[in-house]
Amino acid sequence: MTLPSPDGATPAMAQWFSLKAEHPEALLFFRMGDFYELFFSDAEAAAGALDIALTARGTHGDMPIPMCGVPVGAAPSYLARLIRRGFRVAVAEQTEPPRKPGKGGPKGPLARAVVRLVTPGTLTEDELLEAGRQNLLVAVAPRAGRGAASHGWGVAWIDISTGTFETASIGGERLVDLLGRLDPAEILAAGEIELGDFASRRAPATVTPQAATARKRVAETFQAASLDAFGTFSDEEAVAAAMALDYIRRSQAGRMPRLSRPHPHEDGGILGLDPATRASLDLLRTREGGSEHTLLASVGRTVTAPGSRLLAEWIAAPLTRGAAIAARQDGWCWLVQEGGVRAALRQALRGAPDIARALGRLSLGRGLPRDAASVRDGLAIARRIARALADGRTAPPALVADAASHLGEATALEARLNQALAEDLPARLEDGGVIAPGFDGELDAERALRDDSRRIIAGLQNDYAQKFGLASLKIRHHAQLGYVIEIPAAAAGRLRERSDLILRQGTASAARFSTDELVGLDRRIAEAAERAAARERLIFAALVREILDDPGPPAIAGALARLDVLQSCADLAAGGLWCRPEVTDDDAFTLTACRHPVVEAALPRSERFTPNDCVLEPAQRVMLLTGPNMAGKSTFLRQTALAVILAQAGLPVPAKAARIGVVDRLFSRVGASDDLARGRSTFMVEMTETAAILNQAGPRSLVVVDEIGRGTATLDGLAIAWSVLEAMHSTLRCRSIFATHFHELAELAESLPRLSPHTMSVREWKGQVVFQHEVVPGSARRSWGVHVARLAGVPEPVVRRAARLLAGLEKDRAVGARPLPLFSAGEARANDVGAKEAGAKDVETTQSGPDDAGLPDAVRDMLDRMNPDELTPRTALDMVYALKKLMLEES
Repeated sequence: MTLPSPDGATPAMAQWFSLKAEHPEALLFFRMGDFYELFFSDAEAAAGALDIALTARGTHGDMPIPMCGVPVGAAPSYLARLIRRGFRVAVAEQTEPPRKPGKGGPKGPLARAVVRLVTPGTLTEDELLEAGRQNLLVAVAPRAGRGAASHGWGVAWIDISTGTFETASIGGERLVDLLGRLDPAEILAAGEIELGDFASRRAPATVTPQAATARKRVAETFQAASLDAFGTFSDEEAVAAAMALDYIRRSQAGRMPRLSRPHPHEDGGILGLDPATRASLDLLRTREGGSEHTLLASVGRTVTAPGSRLLAEWIAAPLTRGAAIAARQDGWCWLVQEGGVRAALRQALRGAPDIARALGRLSLGRGLPRDAASVRDGLAIARRIARALADGRTAPPALVADAASHLGEATALEARLNQALAEDLPARLEDGGVIAPGFDGELDAERALRDDSRRIIAGLQNDYAQKFGLASLKIRHHAQLGYVIEIPAAAAGRLRERSDLILRQGTASAARFSTDELVGLDRRIAEAAERAAARERLIFAALVREILDDPGPPAIAGALARLDVLQSCADLAAGGLWCRPEVTDDDAFTLTACRHPVVEAALPRSERFTPNDCVLEPAQRVMLLTGPNMAGKSTFLRQTALAVILAQAGLPVPAKAARIGVVDRLFSRVGASDDLARGRSTFMVEMTETAAILNQAGPRSLVVVDEIGRGTATLDGLAIAWSVLEAMHSTLRCRSIFATHFHELAELAESLPRLSPHTMSVREWKGQVVFQHEVVPGSARRSWGVHVARLAGVPEPVVRRAARLLAGLEKDRAVGARPLPLFSAGEARANDVGAKEAGAKDVETTQSGPDDAGLPDAVRDMLDRMNPDELTPRTALDMVYALKKLMLEES
């Protein structure tokens, strides 16, 4: 909504208009006393989003000013709701203290300034964050040069709550995959950059600096002469990093949080997972956005928030380098063997605070006493864990040893914090009592003066009560009047005439007096309290600087997170039902008695999951899986894909044994839905995702697909499924599981040597179908759809009618059935647009024609030179045209 003109505004509203103009895209929280108030369209939007009352405050241009407000103390909860609804909020605070009444002071409203821009990617407070999830701000910059968008991107991502700062230079087609892995809260990218399903997370327009300027700006942020001091960064990475830093600096009103130095990633070493695959497998979030029935929830045994975040990172970005995978496996396997160390480690970690996020708040000046205590307590827990790790019977592997090497850092800081911080800390610094007695002599003196004055007040009350003969006399502190004598109104008459008493206030129930002595004491007490508070703030600020300057706490925070993930894996594997997979550099793929971890975790205790083997070795790298709905095909497909993700993340696998050759890209298309928002039907979504597989998969990829071709007519669907299956087998040569209801495709096993037909085992018992959830060799004889309809509760008359119709259709088909014309020359003509009769006649004519004995020599020579396994789709099509031309020339 357009704002009215600021002309004629009152001084306070003129100030509001000025600050709103600085951040027009954000709601303005305008501090007025103990409330943040919102006006005009901001108030209308916030009132609707927060379900609070919309009122009016004064007028502007002869019209009431819409207004709503939230208490300052409750602001975090309201901010969280606004951020979740997609709003950005600019917080304007009073930047000068309240003025004391008197002559000669400045006029007009208190000075205010925007001290923070709250956006989804720049959150630090616990109330606004999920403890076990990263909160990333991502910046995207195109690679310079003609056609940059097709060549590649520079990407930088920062979590200001923990200090994570990483960059990557990636190929043009990898951007959406990387966004799927990072799952950013907010994205800085030019409007013309396509973000796919992440478009709604794009931040308002931001300035893209030149490469030279960007390099200089990033280096200056970390007090370095050159960005090269931190590694090798492409120009586009430097630009993206500068964009992110500039945005953070603006959101924090010029302040920068504590950030780790930028770390560049190579474009490789990570298993390729596109967003559709991530959505299909429910890795960290379900399709509905929940976290309960996910892979992370089913395998997570972490006991700290940082450990949960790191485990989520490992699952989101499985590795493709065997040495790095083995290092993770060695870490948790050692803890499985060292049961006593594992138990002590797990117990100690239960009390570990979130050091990384405490450091983030302290670096932005939003730290509370509890954040300093988190660092202190985290250091103490690190020492306990170091002692526990040293008790192992065998030497720890590299990953554990590296973590242990950091646990002894920052000993001087720990001693300093133990001495400085009080044992019982207040919630806020303003409440006082943060610094322990005896740590600072000047602070102790100010506190003594303050507290002694209060004891004097207590003694003075007794003196006045005796002097004036009033046992009910009290000395109380009043917010505006300071310390006053308070007596019941009925007794006030005989004191009004005393010259040594000054009447300050009278009410129906009480009268308040003051004396020169009391006024002086009040002033001394207030000054002593202010000096004590100022001294305490000064000491706390110095402690914060010491904490932030010490490199130990960040290193210890990272070490504790890694150890938490490793003990989580060990706890999972210790039961004997999860194995250490063998990850190799060849084309091996064998899973023995594998299970679906999410489905198994959701089963009642009385039920057991039925495990299955899966073999996709080179000689049978394509599995054709048939069987009815509800028999377990989708579960089998997903559990195979999840086994790869767990294995290459370096985690245990729910199987008796596993041997997996490294997968470079994983594609999972299980389950389908339409995309009405973008005008795409279920079939269009299916074909778009199928195209992505055919264009990107290769010999080292794993593809699991379910029911390709189901969204269109039967013959069209069969033709598409057939051709896609051929392409996977002969052109892509990828390891794949192809689940289908087109049972006719099983006949392709005769012509596709590496195709292995399998089906879901089903038994019929006394007219009822029994799904055994077992994968067995062979193909399905029937679909059992009518039986499934009965199980689903379809009315019995409808089920019986369907059964009769099915019997008739199967009889007719058996009479006229003939084998699929696999690879016959007439198949191409049979699928051309035209009448079915003409197509059938073509097929019959071709099949009854001469055999290959009568082929022309030129055609025979071309066929002899052809290797079908080496043909691309385009080469194969060219070959067909060439053969057709030779046949026409001969005839």
